[in-house]
Amino acid sequence: MGSTEIARPDVPSFYETEISWDKLDKTKFYVVGVGIFSGVTLALYPLSVIKTRMQVASKDAVQKNVFSAFRNIVKVDGIPGLYRGFGTVITGAVPARIVFLTSLEMTKEASLKLMEPFKLSEPVQAAIANGIAGMSGSLCSQAVFVPLDVVSQKLMVQGYSGFAKYNGGFDVVHRIIKSDGVRGLYRGFGLSVMTYPPSSAVWWASYGSSQHIIWKLLGRGNEKTDVPSQWNVVYAQAASGVVAGAVTSCVTTPLDTIKTRLQVMVTTEKRDVGHVMKRLIAEDGWRGLYRGLGPRFASMSAWGTTTIVAYEYLKRLCAVSERDLSG
Repeated sequence: MGSTEIARPDVPSFYETEISWDKLDKTKFYVVGVGIFSGVTLALYPLSVIKTRMQVASKDAVQKNVFSAFRNIVKVDGIPGLYRGFGTVITGAVPARIVFLTSLEMTKEASLKLMEPFKLSEPVQAAIANGIAGMSGSLCSQAVFVPLDVVSQKLMVQGYSGFAKYNGGFDVVHRIIKSDGVRGLYRGFGLSVMTYPPSSAVWWASYGSSQHIIWKLLGRGNEKTDVPSQWNVVYAQAASGVVAGAVTSCVTTPLDTIKTRLQVMVTTEKRDVGHVMKRLIAEDGWRGLYRGLGPRFASMSAWGTTTIVAYEYLKRLCAVSERDLSG
């Protein structure tokens, strides 16, 4: 989701390939977007399951690497084991994603306009605007996302290493409310707010700035008339997504590991950040905080890059022509 289009004479030509929020058919955007992002979720969901399994494993059961975790899941549960909780995620992800994307684009556009008088360099401008937008989108979607996260993660680890078994998402919700009330669905909400909005801000800031840097390295930074091909745009966006995934996963994995452990704990266990952190360090040293770093990096890079490419394609597909806008 590159930078929002703004009519300024000093903007490099690759901005001309971008489509601003006010030039989209919103109904088509949301309807088609549901299908596209459901497909993305289906393809990449196993990475989330593997990451979660690695983060919650006990000292004795901890998987050595992504491939051993993958083999263990397939051996015990078959291919369906890689999609535990998928139904819950795909159902709840639709409203969460609509809230996120709407807030993201509107905030990004407003941020870019507010920064115009400061004459900042393009990488800095892109980093700030994208970072603010990413944090805003994530904050707005947490009310939907956290209960979804809690339920899906319990389904991901059910029956594994002593965790309870459930009869689907509704059974998880029923048991959580019965034992902890509605607030049980928001277990780890504070950590989620501490993890996801900053993570989103770092991802989008890294993505926005690295895209500009990549274009300059490719010699496009000062061209005003030569519009790059769509494939070149896709390559630059994909590379930027990988860079953003690497930066974000290194910065945020410790908090994500602690949050995941808090959310899947049984109600009888002591539940606070300090206790979980001490237990992780006691089991595996400081590197315990980085359990699942490999799949988290792979997941964030794959999700981010695929989502970026799919989202930009979706925006072009749903763009409204100037004739339609004026008519």
